[in-house]
Amino acid sequence: MLLTPRFSLPLLATAQAQKEVTHNEALTLLDALVHAAVEAGPQADPPIAPVAGQCWLVASTATGDWTGHDHRIALWTAGGWRFAAPRDGMRMVRLADGACLRFEGGAWVEPTVLASPSGGAVIDSEARATLAALILLLDAHGLMMSG
Repeated sequence: MLLTPRFSLPLLATAQAQKEVTHNEALTLLDALVHAAVEAGPQADPPIAPVAGQCWLVASTATGDWTGHDHRIALWTAGGWRFAAPRDGMRMVRLADGACLRFEGGAWVEPTVLASPSGGAVIDSEARATLAALILLLDAHGLMMSG
């Protein structure tokens, strides 16, 4: 089967029978990957009662129906589980807590939490350090470029 280079979406082949099957599979994966959001994860165990269209991030220790699909995006459909491999730089919103995760170096990376400044004898240096950390965090999320 011919696949797209980025997300391995199935392509229609010349003179292919039942083209609707391949086309529908591609649309199902696109539905999960465009403006991507997952319920939760990374987690090892599949949910007990998923609803069609819901997605999860699979952990590196996947079990059950997710075995062998470590680090993938799991999509529940009327026909069962579908899996998509993430690519470096891909971003995903986790609906459970609103975190914006990114796939980097073979793993999903959660945003760094900035500590609030407290105490200190020289408030100016604390404020500068906090602002520098904030700029680095915004840069890491692609929201601004540090210079």
